[in-house]
Amino acid sequence: MIKFRWPLLAVLALLGGCINLAPQYERPEAPVSEQWLPSASTPKGEAGADIEWQQFFTDSRLARLQSLALVNNRDLRLASLNIEKAQAQYRIQRAEALPSIDAGVSGTHSRTPGSLSSSGSAATTHDYSAQLGLSSYEVDVFGRVQNLQDEALEDYLALTETRRSTQISLVAEVATAWLTLAADHERLHLAQETLRSQQATYELTQRSHAMGGSSGLSVAQAQTTVESARGDAAVYESQILQDRNALRLLVGSDIPEELLPGANLESAAALVQVPAELPSSLLQRRPDVLAAEHTLKSANIDIGAARAAFFPSISLTASAGSSSSALSGLFKSGSGAWTFAPSISLPIFDAGSNRATLDSAKVEREIQVQTYQQTVQSAFKEVADALAVRSTLDRRITAQQALTDASRKSFELSDALYRGGSQSYLEALDAQRSLYSAQQDLITLRLTEQSNRVTLYKVLGGGWN
Repeated sequence: MIKFRWPLLAVLALLGGCINLAPQYERPEAPVSEQWLPSASTPKGEAGADIEWQQFFTDSRLARLQSLALVNNRDLRLASLNIEKAQAQYRIQRAEALPSIDAGVSGTHSRTPGSLSSSGSAATTHDYSAQLGLSSYEVDVFGRVQNLQDEALEDYLALTETRRSTQISLVAEVATAWLTLAADHERLHLAQETLRSQQATYELTQRSHAMGGSSGLSVAQAQTTVESARGDAAVYESQILQDRNALRLLVGSDIPEELLPGANLESAAALVQVPAELPSSLLQRRPDVLAAEHTLKSANIDIGAARAAFFPSISLTASAGSSSSALSGLFKSGSGAWTFAPSISLPIFDAGSNRATLDSAKVEREIQVQTYQQTVQSAFKEVADALAVRSTLDRRITAQQALTDASRKSFELSDALYRGGSQSYLEALDAQRSLYSAQQDLITLRLTEQSNRVTLYKVLGGGWN
């Protein structure tokens, strides 16, 4: 068998990827301050990104509900499927860097009539061949194939970070929806308690009016408070149903009753501890920022692939095997056969297509630079806003609690004076309305405090396991 010159093919293959035309990647400068400036009242300690969510959320019902959402939520499933698709695309692109080798066995039979045969008699011929070969394998001298492979890898990594971001957002959204449901339960309970109290006062006023002790105006005023409280109760009953629908959508399945919050808004998340000097470099740990950077790297690598189109493309087609006119002699000595057909393609004129492709790739990189910096700025603002809210929450809650206590005392005194006949019902009504409003504001503020814990945990990168 004639020796096939495989060493020549190996040398040419080793040349692949020797020249990388992609620009050297440098992370763009983050257009934000070096650190946030939390106030002195901001708690000090471990940052939220250093805590896994399972340890951060302290209510076992909420943690179990979040685990259920991580299994059933459709957005998270789609993000996972996109990762699997990108992984397959990367494997396809990686396979392009290696030659595709095929094996084939064929046989040809033909008959030549005597009128066309040189011997004047009919002849039948048989040809058999078995070969191993590669077809149109591109020798990656200028790194085009390698760049496309690296680009596919960055796309895969970007989608991986996107899934992390989706998971962190999902965990936070489930917590916020769960807390909102708990707050609306408490608002409903408050409205129902107020309705019962006002109903009793209304009935008392009616009896007093019947005996001539109260005016018709007092009766009408008492009735307005009853109907107002009844309307509020109906509103919160409807809102609770909507809250449960929103929570069910996030979880992606029916929610067991034992995982729903109770009638009171309780603490469900740890207080995020923020270092005294929080560096903005912490943003580089956020998955959305990492995803934006991987996309930027992909665009940078794409420039190298576009530049490679200006240079010659070398392709190899080769085969080696055995041929014989008889099947029994197919693998005997002397039946060896081979072909080797290298080709080179040099771009001469493309009407500016390659230049336009390169210009497009460069512009795309600049677009991704701006997108990356915008993502960093948005992340910085989210953290700054959450820290700003956190810096005054304790004082606001303390003040609102004091206001609620004072309003309750004012109402109790006014109600006692009204029942004793020392003042009109209008003054007692105003005191009751002030108390009801203060109690509602206190519930809202407590929900804001709990939601802020979740928000800080999310915007600082969130623990992810």
